[in-house]
Amino acid sequence: MITFELYKLYTWIWIAVALVTFIALLKITAPYGRHTKSSWGPLIDNKLGWFIMEFFVLIVLSYFVITGSNVQSVTNFIIIGFFALHYLNRSIIFPLRIKTNGKKMPVSIMLMAMFFNLNNGFLIGYYLGEFRVYSLEWLQTPQFIIGTLIFAAGMFINWHSDTLLIHLRKPGETGYKIPKGGLFNYVSCPNLFGETIEWAGFAILTWSLPGFAFFIWTFANLIPRAISHHKWYKEKFPDYPKERKAVFPFLW
Repeated sequence: MITFELYKLYTWIWIAVALVTFIALLKITAPYGRHTKSSWGPLIDNKLGWFIMEFFVLIVLSYFVITGSNVQSVTNFIIIGFFALHYLNRSIIFPLRIKTNGKKMPVSIMLMAMFFNLNNGFLIGYYLGEFRVYSLEWLQTPQFIIGTLIFAAGMFINWHSDTLLIHLRKPGETGYKIPKGGLFNYVSCPNLFGETIEWAGFAILTWSLPGFAFFIWTFANLIPRAISHHKWYKEKFPDYPKERKAVFPFLW
């Protein structure tokens, strides 16, 4: 069994890696989606890649929760349920909804995402499996209540924005359009904004180091992605709304 001190050290190192990754991604655009490049190696079907890299985290987290020494409380299961709800959508429902039109992603990107999920699933799963059992009273704390509201708001923004993107093109249409409606009227990537808010809420409702680490990694991955998308939109569409920000309404 890993001691809590060693676990905390590893988590802080993981957070430091996220900060380095954030700086790197501000300079290098991850090559998937509209930025896909064949120079990054073999490609895999977009839907299959999404499933493999996102469903993996649920397996890892479940393993450490099930094999851990803690007897899970109702509150722990609620927290696990929040986590699982996001990833069941991201790994199964979302890939089934998107219209990929034969698009592919680099296997290297899928493997990088799996590595992130391995660490993230381990940190949260091991924390709940070995170190923390939340009592029922935790459900009445300001942290849990406020965090849950933020988490739910972020998830709604994320899912609603995904829906607007999925229905942006009419049947048979290809290519990209300027998205409109919802928070797209204010930012280029409200789906990424929503997911960032979502995991900020998770960090608050768990009030934990691994929750904080997950939020930092989400920020490090998604904010540079949003900036790249914003730049791409402005380059591709001369009439792109000038008042739109990249990810945070009215700010950035």
